[in-house]
Amino acid sequence: MPTTTAAALTPDELDAQAARLHDTDAWQQIVTGWGRTAPPPSPGPVSTAPPAPAPAADWRALLSVPVDRLIADTVRALPPAAPRERPLPGRIGAILPDRLHAWRRVGRPDVPPSVHLAHARRILTEWGWQNTPYRLRNIRGARCVCGAMLTAHRLGYGSAETVDRAGAWLIAELRSQGWTGLIGPWNRFPGRTAEDALALVDATISRAARAGQ
Repeated sequence: MPTTTAAALTPDELDAQAARLHDTDAWQQIVTGWGRTAPPPSPGPVSTAPPAPAPAADWRALLSVPVDRLIADTVRALPPAAPRERPLPGRIGAILPDRLHAWRRVGRPDVPPSVHLAHARRILTEWGWQNTPYRLRNIRGARCVCGAMLTAHRLGYGSAETVDRAGAWLIAELRSQGWTGLIGPWNRFPGRTAEDALALVDATISRAARAGQ
């Protein structure tokens, strides 16, 4: 795993790091193994007999623990409410250097690659997408795909390692679509649109989430 922090990277350096991670044997095992499922069981003979009537005994007698305890255990097992997300800085924040947003990382836990990419997507939709070659952003603060990932990291959504893994998932999605190059050349390919960029990020979020990442 590269030790260079994502905060110091350019979009093209992030792109190269993600490609190197994607090409490792360990990552290929993740990418090729996430979709495997056990074969479905072969169906048995279909019975045409009507189902036997349920016994008349009180269902509560079948429980090994009191109903009140079951309810309490179920409530405790429910996922906690999602924390309220900090809004993105406004249009002025979009054009400020990313290093000025680093304070927002304080106290923020790490997130999976799919969640990191969801925040990068939010940056692309709220601040805009751009495809100026070799630029993190344009004069209005719009980001390229890699630039949005770096900005999401600066805003506190994911560690440097998470950014690398999210980039590797993007490379995996591009490979599945037949693109053999890196993210940056895809982003600035003639005729590319913001809708294309968002569709790529959406497909990658789905791919990473299905793999548990």
